[in-house]
Amino acid sequence: MIKFGTGGWRAIIGDEFTKENIQILTKAICNKMVEEKVNHEEVVLGYDRRFLSKESMQWAAEVFAGANIKAKLINKSVPTPVVMYYVMKNKLHYGMVITASHNPAIYNGIKVFTYGGRDADERQTVEIENHIKNVTKPVPTLSYAEGKKKSLIEEIYPLNDYLDSIIKNIDMEAIRSRSLRIALDPMYGVSETSLKTILLTARCDVETIHEYHDTLFGGRLPAPNTETIKDLQLHVTSHNLDLGIATDGDADRLGIVDDTGRFLHPNDILVLLYYYLIKYKKWKGPVVRNICTTHMLDMEAKSFGEECYEVPVGFKYISAKMQDTNAVLGGESSGGLTVRGHIHGKDGVYAATLLVEMIAVTGKKLSELYQEIVAEFGELYMEERSYSFTKEKKEEIHQSLLVEKKLPNLPYEIAKVSYLDGCKIYFRNGGWVCARFSGTEPLLRIFCEMNNKEDAIEVCKIFEGDLEL
Repeated sequence: MIKFGTGGWRAIIGDEFTKENIQILTKAICNKMVEEKVNHEEVVLGYDRRFLSKESMQWAAEVFAGANIKAKLINKSVPTPVVMYYVMKNKLHYGMVITASHNPAIYNGIKVFTYGGRDADERQTVEIENHIKNVTKPVPTLSYAEGKKKSLIEEIYPLNDYLDSIIKNIDMEAIRSRSLRIALDPMYGVSETSLKTILLTARCDVETIHEYHDTLFGGRLPAPNTETIKDLQLHVTSHNLDLGIATDGDADRLGIVDDTGRFLHPNDILVLLYYYLIKYKKWKGPVVRNICTTHMLDMEAKSFGEECYEVPVGFKYISAKMQDTNAVLGGESSGGLTVRGHIHGKDGVYAATLLVEMIAVTGKKLSELYQEIVAEFGELYMEERSYSFTKEKKEEIHQSLLVEKKLPNLPYEIAKVSYLDGCKIYFRNGGWVCARFSGTEPLLRIFCEMNNKEDAIEVCKIFEGDLEL
């Protein structure tokens, strides 16, 4: 029952996300560490603000202690990137964080990180799943108190090191000179302490909403999107602020509201940051995006004499391609991105700080910078849709779309079709449409990007009708 998706293992609390399954998964990692002869090393564990996250981290620690593997537990909820940073800096082979990221509140899960602070790749997760099959029950454990007594469980709080690493790479003096007024929406998640510390250090005026601990996330999805970001938009416009920053539940994804109150799609954020790093900071290098992310990045890269690389959905693919190509930036349309020289995974805290730096260094408002890009490259429009399905319907769609490779009758000339991840159709006019099954939720997702919104909606409707969704 424990299967990894594109962002770790996620399941409904009390259904598959249970103490027993947490212990089984942890024991599988213990056995994998023994097999790889790295069980003499410590592991680091973190957690977010979801229901049972802290307890789940402690249950996992008891399994590591029972296997005589030292577990260092971050004793306060922190952004997922903090755990990744700790794994990278301390050259550990494994780390874990209890989170379901942006999923609904009824979910929880576990992300596993490997050497270098990277998301466990497909090979690693398959190996963990194979070890899961061989775990015998009951799983041996050592009580939390006994584990601490034997120094097999240690509580730590490495947030300062992580924050210092960001501050070191940001032009804090430029930000200090601007006296920026910023609204922060952690969406009841874990980013408030980190972002507030950095922004206040840079002498920004910070106003916070939705900061308290709520395991139901205010009854909303803990993901910045057009529906969940409205309170932040209102706060920015009513208080005449320079910027609004929102992060998802575990702070590895980002949402931005500009000075006019406009919600910037994650695609816009990627386009802005790559433009800033290349044009204003004079960095050199390609950019990496997944198959469902804007081709505006391709246009930018081409204009700068650089390359844009396309990879499947899953940040492990982005970070791997970034390393292979020494890319400046890598990101995805769901809001995750990272920058060369930082950690090898998504970091909403660092990305938000870099956007603040961009405003300070250029001396331009975010809306002005976006219009500067539009004037140079034009504008593309993306339509995104999600559909739930029965098990039978999923099999039917998979058979038709991915096995028989039947395509809908679309009103645009097709340049090529890719089955790298789902089905992506590239049109000769530069537009594209992609249909794929989500790796984190039981949904089919359709993305379409065209030169105008009406065409993007039309293509999605045709696809929807053809698949009888």
